Amino acid sequence: MIIHKLIAHHLKHGDDASFYQMQADDAIDWLCSEGVALGPHTEVLDLGCGHGVFGHSLQRRGCPITYADQVNELAPALAAASFVAIDLDHDHYNKLGEHDLVICSNVLEHLARPEDFLKKIRTILRPSGHLYLSWTNWLSPWGGHDFSPFHYFGPHWGHRIFDRLIGRKRIHTPFETLYPTHIGQMIRLIATIPGLKVKKVVPRYYREAALLMKIPVLREFVAWNCAMLIERIDLPEEA
Repeated sequence: MIIHKLIAHHLKHGDDASFYQMQADDAIDWLCSEGVALGPHTEVLDLGCGHGVFGHSLQRRGCPITYADQVNELAPALAAASFVAIDLDHDHYNKLGEHDLVICSNVLEHLARPEDFLKKIRTILRPSGHLYLSWTNWLSPWGGHDFSPFHYFGPHWGHRIFDRLIGRKRIHTPFETLYPTHIGQMIRLIATIPGLKVKKVVPRYYREAALLMKIPVLREFVAWNCAMLIERIDLPEEA
């Protein structure tokens, strides 16, 4: 459980590099505990990589990494890294190639068409490959990101009430840079996509409470961030 450490760190230092490093290290520990192989033979795509904290952590474990995002904002230490520019809402995914592990951390809620993303993800996974998918679900305490908790007034009014009462500059606007997504919705969607299987669903920052994710409605509110481990499985015609 790292939720208490993240909150304490954020109160003291904000969302600095160490804040995201803590999240990445904890997520990688979870992948290892779930039997995901990491090392020189595991080709990884850090999709929506930002500054590359997650991918760089895996790179230090020996994994070959490709970074991808709409704009290259990789840290200076990664200036020579392999990078692919992609708009996940509009571009073809074939430019990304195929990988043994795809990391997609805190990206899904910023996609206008998350359903399309999940339907395409199998094309960039090798057989038996894994997708680590983590995002802030809308009804989470942090679902509105920088205008939380006003998002509980709804995606049409929450940010407007925030602007009127708080007046602080914000980055996110619903249906422009932030899209409401729900855990149950994503689980049901993935179940309909041939060749994908959800292996595990946990609250990212307190994985010990994974049982909560089996309870509809409640899970939408108690998970600050949902983490899924998804596997590419063979279709009947591929067997």
